[in-house]
Amino acid sequence: MPRKTLKPRERRGLPDPDWKFGSVLAARMIGRLNFKGQRNVAESIFYGALDAIQKKTGEDPVTVYSRAIENARPLLEVKPRRVGGATYQVPMEVRPERGQALAIKWILDASRAKTGKPMADRLSEELLAASKKEGSVMKKREDTHKMAEANQAFAHYRW
Repeated sequence: MPRKTLKPRERRGLPDPDWKFGSVLAARMIGRLNFKGQRNVAESIFYGALDAIQKKTGEDPVTVYSRAIENARPLLEVKPRRVGGATYQVPMEVRPERGQALAIKWILDASRAKTGKPMADRLSEELLAASKKEGSVMKKREDTHKMAEANQAFAHYRW
């Protein structure tokens, strides 16, 4: 038993909002983008990507970013469960915080997989594609959902 009371779930593990937009979601992306402790580089890449989005679309870049995260967020995933010597892929619902974390991870993985352009441009392209429900991130989400639907027969192993 912990001696101290636990923090509420919605506050645990969340970073402080970023300094430019006041968005916790933006701070989470900057934290994931951070590499070898170079936070200034991560911030310049992220804010450069949002500036590129602003120039391309003319919309508020934070709304485009939040729409991209919301579109890329998975609702179902499969988790392996070992039952009686066999391992089953059991479909489970994804909590909203984990869904956001997966969406951020997938967007960064897709933008890092591209080559030939600066990271800010690659990130802005992936965010725009995800906000339009296109691109490799949405394919990853659809593949995850298809896997969960295909293993719906093992849903009774959920606990």
